[in-house]
Amino acid sequence: MAERSSRTVRDLRVGNRASVLQRLYFGGPMSRQALGPATGLSSGSVSNVVAELTADGLLEEAGSVESDGGRPRTLLRVAPSSGRLIGVDVGETRVRVEAFDLALTELARTEHPLTATGHDVETIVRHIADGVAEVAAEAGIERGGSLIGVGVGVPGIVDRDDTTDTADAADSGGTVVHGQTIGWDAVPLERMLRETIQLPADTAYFVDNGARALGQAEMWFGGGRGARDAAIVLIGSGVGACVVTGGVIHGGARGGPAEWGHLTVSVRGRRCRCGARGCLEAYAGAEALLARWQEAGGVLPPGADEETGVSALLAAAHPGDGGTPDPVAVTVLDETAEYLGAGISDLVNLFGPERVLVGGWAGLQLGPHLLPAVRQYTEAYALRHPAARATVDLGQLGPDAVTVGAATLPLADFFARGGRRRTTPSRTESAMPGVPDWQVVLEGRGAR
Repeated sequence: MAERSSRTVRDLRVGNRASVLQRLYFGGPMSRQALGPATGLSSGSVSNVVAELTADGLLEEAGSVESDGGRPRTLLRVAPSSGRLIGVDVGETRVRVEAFDLALTELARTEHPLTATGHDVETIVRHIADGVAEVAAEAGIERGGSLIGVGVGVPGIVDRDDTTDTADAADSGGTVVHGQTIGWDAVPLERMLRETIQLPADTAYFVDNGARALGQAEMWFGGGRGARDAAIVLIGSGVGACVVTGGVIHGGARGGPAEWGHLTVSVRGRRCRCGARGCLEAYAGAEALLARWQEAGGVLPPGADEETGVSALLAAAHPGDGGTPDPVAVTVLDETAEYLGAGISDLVNLFGPERVLVGGWAGLQLGPHLLPAVRQYTEAYALRHPAARATVDLGQLGPDAVTVGAATLPLADFFARGGRRRTTPSRTESAMPGVPDWQVVLEGRGAR
């Protein structure tokens, strides 16, 4: 019985610390007096928690405000310099690695383009390891001491081994990635990163689908703030989605609607990279979009990569200085808008989001030109009632959103532990906690 009571008291302290940290992080600077009503904690509990967090170096003063008839009240905030985070985006065309402080202010970044070797696993792991070493050195992360963790966003289905005991997790395969479109079959990515990256053995790694990482970033800091139900769409070489319902990100420890790109939109249609026919990705991803344009007679610039190719297609359809639009390019883009609208209508009908956000490098390039048509097609294909509730807009965080989202994976775990970093890997908890219940009422962009 005594052991149970001890465990309950410890859990309560962790919960109180987490509540104060998260309120200050997302709600901005706040006084001790304001923290009580905001967290539901007594003034004594607030004082104790603030004293602990300040002693740990996690809180700092941020000015003061006048009080009614009394002394000015000191404002507190989460100290940005109290920790470091590393986010990794394993994209289709490059591996991007960034280091952040606790406020997710960028401290360092590097990119490693993917060449003919594509997504060869050993090549990707080496790019990540080199990138982590580069940003860690630039950001002053000394042997992981100030590093809370490394988050990695990847294409494909991420499978966390929930049956592995924490004590044995470092010896297991850990997080495994099934990336059918890039030739990854049960790749033990976490184990490979641990074996290759030169960081302390107890460094925490968090691997998740890139679309879900994008979704968490937009929900925390971007266009999803204030929403309980949302769908965040990633359009790059392929397509994916993150679905949030009631503030919870779908998928848990074994993926979810992130593989939205492999819904069938045309029976016996075009061959997709996954091997099936008629997937949405075979029509709406950048790789398929450029292939369809070329098949219709479009000409890519010599040696163009996908980003340059999409720019050329948009320039052909929307020439400046009064030029004549290329009808082939216009038709291909309109067809793409229809496929995207039909795909988004599936998300609308299935999950009823109040907001749909379009991100990813190709989504951000195409969006300003296609979004009006995408909205029209979404409304035309969706049921009237859920469609009337949903808005379709661009994401707000730009091309770095997946990297930011990857960095929120260790940050979310850090908060859940009351400001204590994980020192052993664990398969028992999801890295994607979703949106805190209270966050949706907060204004502004939080700590960003």
